[in-house]
Amino acid sequence: MTPAVAHAARGYLLLTPAMAVLAFTMAAPLGLLLAYSFWTQHGLVVDTRLTLAAYAAILSDPGFALVFLRSLAIAAMASLAAIVLAYPVAWFIAFRARAKFLWLLLVTIPFWTSYLLRVFAWKVILGYNGVINSGLMALHLVATPVTFLLYNPVAVVLTLIHGYAPFAVLPIYVSLEKIDPSLLEAAADLGDNPAKRFFRVTLPLSMSGVIAAFVLIFIPATGDYVTPSLVGGANGLMIANLIQAQFGRADNWPLGAALAITTIAAVSLLCVLAATGARRAASRIR
Repeated sequence: MTPAVAHAARGYLLLTPAMAVLAFTMAAPLGLLLAYSFWTQHGLVVDTRLTLAAYAAILSDPGFALVFLRSLAIAAMASLAAIVLAYPVAWFIAFRARAKFLWLLLVTIPFWTSYLLRVFAWKVILGYNGVINSGLMALHLVATPVTFLLYNPVAVVLTLIHGYAPFAVLPIYVSLEKIDPSLLEAAADLGDNPAKRFFRVTLPLSMSGVIAAFVLIFIPATGDYVTPSLVGGANGLMIANLIQAQFGRADNWPLGAALAITTIAAVSLLCVLAATGARRAASRIR
């Protein structure tokens, strides 16, 4: 065995435990989910003969498409809004802040609290007798509490933004930190004002962080189950709630598995297309 082959073998040997854990915790469940999506269930009996019945049921029922499109719209709005709010924070930390570690620590503070508690906090804020309604009534702006603040897609978007915004700050900060300040100085010397410098230099060079932030938020937001369950109501339910219902009350695991596989495939494709489009747009700006 040559030294190069031995070195490569040692590297693969070091990776073996991690790959085994990933195969057991991720690949195996996904494989079982994929297999279930091609099976059928009759009561407690699972028929393992391969069939596309579950996927045919998804395509024939417009309700599934409606919930899925609603999930994509809510996740996209939450992702874009979180990025818009997070970018100035990341820019300040990268270019203006002195105690960067302290600011990054402050960004991570929401992670110190359970996500479930943060969702409940928004339920208290937006609720019938919540903080906003109490404030409006104290200011005599309304005579009775308003009911449109909670149990709708807007409440879901607000809660998702709060829950996932730190995921946008960190990758954008990393991409901004890598920008060579001399490029901005050169743009200023060539006559670019701050706005032109941002759109022609800063934004294109930080697009990798923006794309990473979008993916980090969009994927978990699309599959979020807790937020729409607590603050969404009937009009704010998302695809994860529908999948859970198939595995729970409906007791139709093949249909739930087919919905999950379809969602994974569609979200993966959309993320690839969004990343490709963003990179092309950034190259055109440059």
